[in-house]
Amino acid sequence: MVRLPYLTALTTLFSYGLLFAFGHFRDFFRRILDAGKSSNLKGYAPICLGYEDFYTRRLYLRIQDCFGRPIASAPDAWFDVVERHSNDGNKTLQRTTKTSKCLNLGSYNYLGFAAADEYCTPRVIESLKKYSASTCSARVDGGNTKLHTELEELVARFVGKPAAILFGMGYVTNSAIIPILIGKGGLIVSDSLNHISIVNGARGSGATVRVFQHNNPAHLEDVLREQIAGGQPRTHRPWKKIIVIVEGIYSMEGELCNLPEIMAVCKKYKAYTYLDEAHSIGAVGKTGRGVCELLGVDPADVDIMMGTFTKSFGSCGGYIAASKRSFTISSTHAQPIFMQHPCPLQQSSRSSLR
Repeated sequence: MVRLPYLTALTTLFSYGLLFAFGHFRDFFRRILDAGKSSNLKGYAPICLGYEDFYTRRLYLRIQDCFGRPIASAPDAWFDVVERHSNDGNKTLQRTTKTSKCLNLGSYNYLGFAAADEYCTPRVIESLKKYSASTCSARVDGGNTKLHTELEELVARFVGKPAAILFGMGYVTNSAIIPILIGKGGLIVSDSLNHISIVNGARGSGATVRVFQHNNPAHLEDVLREQIAGGQPRTHRPWKKIIVIVEGIYSMEGELCNLPEIMAVCKKYKAYTYLDEAHSIGAVGKTGRGVCELLGVDPADVDIMMGTFTKSFGSCGGYIAASKRSFTISSTHAQPIFMQHPCPLQQSSRSSLR
């Protein structure tokens, strides 16, 4: 884990402290001067919560020109960024006709496939001419093309699993599939730094959620032992199912998962493993097959493997790879799967994988 320099942390916290102090100081006098005024309708609660309103006005608006900057080129190593200006203290930003060439340090385009590519780009253009940019239908109706099924087969072979299924968005892949895999009476044990899509999927499942210390197999074992011994809340019945969820590379920290040690703990306590490889698939391993290849873990030992096409493969959407039996059960019980709009740029993903 990379240690933040003490001086950097101290100056950053000091700067935030100044912003908070001056913000509250100004709000104090604002309340005194505007004591007789009210921006809320009589009898209605404030539409914005106190802290959210304070953060937006006193912190975010001061630096919002640093975020969401429109780009005017492909997301390559260097790209053109549209310049903006404000006449009202950053409350609104107006685009100009000028652009600046900037070094791209904020993209997921790890391998460069999202920019013009001599192999992928011509095939994507040819595919768009033949199949259009959208099927305008769910896969359960008329939206399942030949390219979708071919991509699912290709993904399954690439990651070393019997079957795979596509989703139109990486975030939705986690938040939609987790409630399908587990529900009430089940136990989810999640790494403390897992992505918000995993957190929301776990919350929406109805299962009991427990968190273990980040990347700590010893604490994971402690949590599993305690939960298995205690059983379900109130009834103390055995858990119907236990799933341990980790990421291959943690998106905010850039750390590799201690996968071999975590797998050993899961096998010991008969818990299923769910591996999110959104940032690791294509980026690590001798042939780009993710942390399993990099760390010498057999993909057959990982029960559910999740990944996205939005990072290394320069496309959009996500996938789940697992056993065929898992998909037979999921596909017949899951509205998010058979009612989803299929991934529109499947040819880009196919070309990148090849």
